[in-house]
Amino acid sequence: MILCDIGNSNVDFYQDGKIWSVSHAKFKDFSTRESVYYICVNEDMKYYLQHKNNFIDLEPYFEFDTIYQGLGIDRIASCSTISDGMIVDAGSAITVDIMSGGMHLGGFILPGIVAYEQCYKSISPRLDVSINPSILLDALPQKTNDAISYGVIQSIILTIEATCKDKKIFFTGGDGKFFSKYFKNAFFDRTLIFRGMLKTIKNSNLNE
Repeated sequence: MILCDIGNSNVDFYQDGKIWSVSHAKFKDFSTRESVYYICVNEDMKYYLQHKNNFIDLEPYFEFDTIYQGLGIDRIASCSTISDGMIVDAGSAITVDIMSGGMHLGGFILPGIVAYEQCYKSISPRLDVSINPSILLDALPQKTNDAISYGVIQSIILTIEATCKDKKIFFTGGDGKFFSKYFKNAFFDRTLIFRGMLKTIKNSNLNE
């Protein structure tokens, strides 16, 4: 059995505790006779998988308590593993969700680091710089490159901090480990989405 999380930028696989990533283009060259259970937020990739018989879309099998309209299946998968706390998936976009007593209270979305870079680039060629994740946050920057990095990293951290209060924070996603170091009640778990998928497979008796 292989698990597959198809995002907007790439595809993450999980099998027997191992995780690896490929581009959308390389994913289309992927072939296996095993059952592949997947979730997908990319409409083009969903269409591509429609006629692959050994690829099973898990989205219809998730049961999740929320009144949030349009909640992505990747966020549902992550949140379904946590009863109480904040879930932060820091990828192409940074999604933040709050769980309490097994109920989803709501959440919000921030641009990811690369999206911030593209935003600054669109403003002016002079702002076309790479964000430095190691920027020091205890002093005001004295040059433009640092000022951009400071503005991005600090704004993300302060927004999460203002929302989390004393809740535990569960980070996942490509930049999850980086942001988790700024919070004392933080845990990084790259398998969070896959644990939600495994839980749904078990509860739905799909692998029997």
